[in-house]
Amino acid sequence: MDNAGYTSLTRLSGLSREMQTLANNVANASTHGFRKEGVIFSEHVAAIDDAPSLSMASGDVRMTSYLQGSVEPTGGTLDLAIEGEGFFLVETPEGEALTRNGAFLPNAAGDLVNADGMRVLDAGGAPIFIPPDAGQISVARDGTLSIDGQPMSQIGLWKPAAPEDIERRSGLLFALKNPPEPVEAPTILQGHLEGSNVNALTEISRLVEVQRAYELGQSFMEKEDQRIRSVLNTLGR
Repeated sequence: MDNAGYTSLTRLSGLSREMQTLANNVANASTHGFRKEGVIFSEHVAAIDDAPSLSMASGDVRMTSYLQGSVEPTGGTLDLAIEGEGFFLVETPEGEALTRNGAFLPNAAGDLVNADGMRVLDAGGAPIFIPPDAGQISVARDGTLSIDGQPMSQIGLWKPAAPEDIERRSGLLFALKNPPEPVEAPTILQGHLEGSNVNALTEISRLVEVQRAYELGQSFMEKEDQRIRSVLNTLGR
Protein backbone atom coordinates (compact mmCIF):
# COMPACT_ATOMS: atom_id res chain seq x y z
CA MET A 1 0.00 0.00 0.00
CA ASP A 2 1.34 3.46 -0.90
CA ASN A 3 1.45 6.54 1.34
CA ALA A 4 -1.93 7.81 0.17
CA GLY A 5 -3.50 4.49 1.09
CA TYR A 6 -1.93 4.43 4.56
CA THR A 7 -3.02 8.02 5.20
CA SER A 8 -6.61 7.29 4.17
CA LEU A 9 -6.71 4.07 6.17
CA THR A 10 -5.62 5.74 9.42
CA ARG A 11 -8.21 8.48 8.89
CA LEU A 12 -10.98 5.95 8.26
CA SER A 13 -10.00 4.06 11.40
CA GLY A 14 -10.30 7.23 13.48
CA LEU A 15 -13.62 8.21 11.90
CA SER A 16 -14.98 4.72 12.57
CA ARG A 17 -14.01 5.04 16.24
CA GLU A 18 -15.68 8.44 16.44
CA MET A 19 -18.89 7.09 14.86
CA GLN A 20 -19.05 4.35 17.49
CA THR A 21 -18.54 6.91 20.25
CA LEU A 22 -21.21 9.26 18.90
CA ALA A 23 -23.69 6.41 18.46
CA ASN A 24 -23.10 5.37 22.07
CA ASN A 25 -23.69 8.96 23.22
CA VAL A 26 -27.00 9.13 21.35
CA ALA A 27 -28.08 5.77 22.76
CA ASN A 28 -27.43 7.06 26.30
CA ALA A 29 -28.97 10.52 25.90
CA SER A 30 -31.67 9.51 28.42
CA THR A 31 -29.44 7.50 30.80
CA HIS A 32 -29.19 9.12 34.22
CA GLY A 33 -25.65 10.09 35.16
CA PHE A 34 -24.16 9.30 31.74
CA ARG A 35 -21.12 11.39 30.72
CA LYS A 36 -20.62 12.24 27.06
CA GLU A 37 -17.54 10.86 25.30
CA GLY A 38 -15.50 12.19 22.41
CA VAL A 39 -12.43 11.21 20.40
CA ILE A 40 -9.24 13.26 20.21
CA PHE A 41 -7.39 13.07 16.90
CA SER A 42 -3.62 13.38 16.82
CA GLU A 43 -1.46 14.11 13.77
CA HIS A 44 1.80 12.27 13.08
CA VAL A 45 4.24 13.76 10.58
CA ALA A 46 7.15 11.74 9.20
CA ALA A 47 10.00 13.63 7.54
CA ILE A 48 12.94 11.51 6.36
CA ASP A 49 15.94 13.10 4.65
CA ASP A 50 14.83 15.03 1.56
CA ALA A 51 11.72 12.95 0.91
CA PRO A 52 8.31 14.65 1.04
CA SER A 53 6.83 14.65 4.54
CA LEU A 54 4.01 12.23 5.29
CA SER A 55 1.13 13.23 7.60
CA MET A 56 -1.24 10.75 9.23
CA ALA A 57 -4.07 11.30 11.72
CA SER A 58 -5.30 8.81 14.31
CA GLY A 59 -8.21 8.96 16.75
CA ASP A 60 -6.91 6.88 19.64
CA VAL A 61 -7.67 8.99 22.73
CA ARG A 62 -11.07 8.93 24.44
CA MET A 63 -12.24 12.12 26.10
CA THR A 64 -15.03 12.41 28.68
CA SER A 65 -17.10 15.54 29.33
CA TYR A 66 -17.78 16.15 33.02
CA LEU A 67 -20.24 19.00 32.49
CA GLN A 68 -23.29 19.01 34.75
CA GLY A 69 -26.36 17.28 33.36
CA SER A 70 -29.90 18.53 33.95
CA VAL A 71 -31.39 17.69 37.36
CA GLU A 72 -34.79 16.04 37.11
CA PRO A 73 -37.28 15.58 39.99
CA THR A 74 -38.42 11.98 40.55
CA GLY A 75 -39.86 12.00 44.05
CA GLY A 76 -37.95 8.80 44.87
CA THR A 77 -36.80 8.68 48.49
CA LEU A 78 -33.35 7.32 47.59
CA ASP A 79 -33.01 9.03 44.22
CA LEU A 80 -30.10 11.42 44.74
CA ALA A 81 -28.61 13.99 42.38
CA ILE A 82 -25.28 15.76 42.73
CA GLU A 83 -25.25 19.49 42.16
CA GLY A 84 -21.77 20.69 41.27
CA GLU A 85 -18.59 18.66 41.53
CA GLY A 86 -18.12 15.19 42.93
CA PHE A 87 -19.14 11.57 42.45
CA PHE A 88 -20.78 8.86 44.51
CA LEU A 89 -18.36 6.11 45.52
CA VAL A 90 -19.45 2.49 45.01
CA GLU A 91 -17.84 -0.85 45.80
CA THR A 92 -17.33 -3.10 42.77
CA PRO A 93 -15.67 -6.52 42.32
CA GLU A 94 -12.74 -4.70 40.66
CA GLY A 95 -12.40 -2.14 43.45
CA GLU A 96 -13.92 1.22 44.27
CA ALA A 97 -15.40 3.28 41.42
CA LEU A 98 -17.04 6.65 40.94
CA THR A 99 -20.45 7.34 39.42
CA ARG A 100 -22.89 10.23 38.97
CA ASN A 101 -25.94 7.95 38.80
CA GLY A 102 -27.73 8.30 42.14
CA ALA A 103 -30.60 5.83 41.70
CA PHE A 104 -30.18 3.82 44.90
CA LEU A 105 -32.19 1.32 46.97
CA PRO A 106 -31.58 -1.00 49.94
CA ASN A 107 -30.80 -4.65 49.17
CA ALA A 108 -32.01 -7.70 51.11
CA ALA A 109 -29.22 -7.22 53.67
CA GLY A 110 -30.12 -3.55 54.19
CA ASP A 111 -27.08 -2.13 52.38
CA LEU A 112 -27.67 0.88 50.13
CA VAL A 113 -26.82 -0.21 46.58
CA ASN A 114 -27.11 1.01 43.00
CA ALA A 115 -29.13 -0.68 40.26
CA ASP A 116 -26.31 -3.21 39.69
CA GLY A 117 -26.20 -4.23 43.36
CA MET A 118 -22.95 -2.38 44.14
CA ARG A 119 -22.79 -0.98 47.66
CA VAL A 120 -22.72 2.79 48.07
CA LEU A 121 -20.05 4.09 50.45
CA ASP A 122 -20.38 6.85 53.03
CA ALA A 123 -18.12 9.82 53.72
CA GLY A 124 -15.73 7.49 55.57
CA GLY A 125 -15.63 4.85 52.82
CA ALA A 126 -17.90 2.36 54.62
CA PRO A 127 -21.16 0.76 53.39
CA ILE A 128 -24.42 2.51 54.29
CA PHE A 129 -26.99 0.45 56.21
CA ILE A 130 -30.74 1.03 55.95
CA PRO A 131 -32.71 -0.91 58.62
CA PRO A 132 -35.53 -3.07 57.20
CA ASP A 133 -38.05 -1.30 59.44
CA ALA A 134 -36.76 2.18 58.60
CA GLY A 135 -39.34 4.93 58.90
CA GLN A 136 -39.11 8.25 57.10
CA ILE A 137 -35.77 8.58 55.30
CA SER A 138 -34.41 12.02 54.56
CA VAL A 139 -31.13 13.11 52.99
CA ALA A 140 -29.83 16.61 53.67
CA ARG A 141 -27.96 18.66 51.09
CA ASP A 142 -24.64 17.76 52.75
CA GLY A 143 -25.45 14.04 52.37
CA THR A 144 -26.52 13.38 55.96
CA LEU A 145 -28.97 10.46 55.91
CA SER A 146 -31.53 10.51 58.71
CA ILE A 147 -34.29 8.07 59.68
CA ASP A 148 -37.24 9.59 61.53
CA GLY A 149 -35.11 12.67 62.17
CA GLN A 150 -32.19 10.69 63.64
CA PRO A 151 -28.88 11.04 61.70
CA MET A 152 -27.60 7.59 60.71
CA SER A 153 -24.88 8.15 58.13
CA GLN A 154 -23.50 10.61 55.60
CA ILE A 155 -23.41 9.77 51.92
CA GLY A 156 -19.98 10.65 50.64
CA LEU A 157 -19.15 12.75 47.61
CA TRP A 158 -15.69 12.19 46.21
CA LYS A 159 -13.40 13.50 43.51
CA PRO A 160 -10.14 12.25 41.98
CA ALA A 161 -7.01 13.63 43.60
CA ALA A 162 -5.78 14.62 40.12
CA PRO A 163 -7.47 14.72 36.70
CA GLU A 164 -5.30 11.88 35.40
CA ASP A 165 -6.39 9.61 38.29
CA ILE A 166 -9.81 8.94 36.78
CA GLU A 167 -10.53 6.82 33.72
CA ARG A 168 -13.74 5.53 32.22
CA ARG A 169 -14.33 1.86 32.95
CA SER A 170 -17.67 1.10 31.29
CA GLY A 171 -21.18 2.45 31.27
CA LEU A 172 -21.63 4.81 34.22
CA LEU A 173 -18.53 3.85 36.22
CA PHE A 174 -15.12 5.51 36.45
CA ALA A 175 -12.08 3.70 37.79
CA LEU A 176 -9.51 5.29 40.08
CA LYS A 177 -5.75 5.01 39.85
CA ASN A 178 -5.29 6.53 43.33
CA PRO A 179 -7.57 6.98 46.36
CA PRO A 180 -10.13 9.78 45.85
CA GLU A 181 -10.52 12.92 47.94
CA PRO A 182 -13.74 14.02 49.69
CA VAL A 183 -15.60 17.01 48.24
CA GLU A 184 -15.36 19.85 50.75
CA ALA A 185 -18.84 21.33 50.26
CA PRO A 186 -21.05 18.54 48.87
CA THR A 187 -24.53 19.30 47.52
CA ILE A 188 -26.97 16.41 47.19
CA LEU A 189 -30.62 16.77 46.17
CA GLN A 190 -33.02 14.11 47.45
CA GLY A 191 -35.84 13.02 45.17
CA HIS A 192 -33.92 14.02 42.05
CA LEU A 193 -31.67 12.35 39.47
CA GLU A 194 -29.09 13.94 37.23
CA GLY A 195 -29.73 13.33 33.55
CA SER A 196 -27.19 12.63 30.84
CA ASN A 197 -25.08 15.58 29.71
CA VAL A 198 -25.52 14.53 26.06
CA ASN A 199 -27.20 16.96 23.67
CA ALA A 200 -28.85 14.45 21.33
CA LEU A 201 -29.39 16.92 18.46
CA THR A 202 -25.74 18.01 18.49
CA GLU A 203 -24.51 14.42 18.60
CA ILE A 204 -26.79 13.30 15.75
CA SER A 205 -25.69 16.25 13.63
CA ARG A 206 -22.03 15.37 14.22
CA LEU A 207 -22.73 11.68 13.55
CA VAL A 208 -24.16 12.51 10.11
CA GLU A 209 -21.12 14.69 9.37
CA VAL A 210 -18.68 11.94 10.34
CA GLN A 211 -20.60 9.32 8.34
CA ARG A 212 -20.32 11.48 5.22
CA ALA A 213 -16.60 11.97 5.78
CA TYR A 214 -16.20 8.21 6.22
CA GLU A 215 -18.10 7.49 2.98
CA LEU A 216 -15.90 9.96 1.10
CA GLY A 217 -12.81 8.26 2.49
CA GLN A 218 -14.11 4.85 1.42
CA SER A 219 -14.82 6.20 -2.05
CA PHE A 220 -11.25 7.52 -2.30
CA MET A 221 -9.83 4.15 -1.20
CA GLU A 222 -11.90 2.32 -3.83
CA LYS A 223 -10.78 4.68 -6.59
CA GLU A 224 -7.16 4.41 -5.46
CA ASP A 225 -7.44 0.62 -5.54
CA GLN A 226 -8.86 0.74 -9.06
CA ARG A 227 -6.03 3.05 -10.15
CA ILE A 228 -3.34 0.72 -8.80
CA ARG A 229 -5.00 -2.31 -10.39
CA SER A 230 -5.18 -0.47 -13.71
CA VAL A 231 -1.47 0.39 -13.55
CA LEU A 232 -0.53 -3.20 -12.69
CA ASN A 233 -2.64 -4.56 -15.54
CA THR A 234 -1.02 -2.15 -17.96
CA LEU A 235 2.50 -3.02 -16.85
CA GLY A 236 1.74 -6.72 -16.94
CA ARG A 237 0.85 -6.75 -20.63
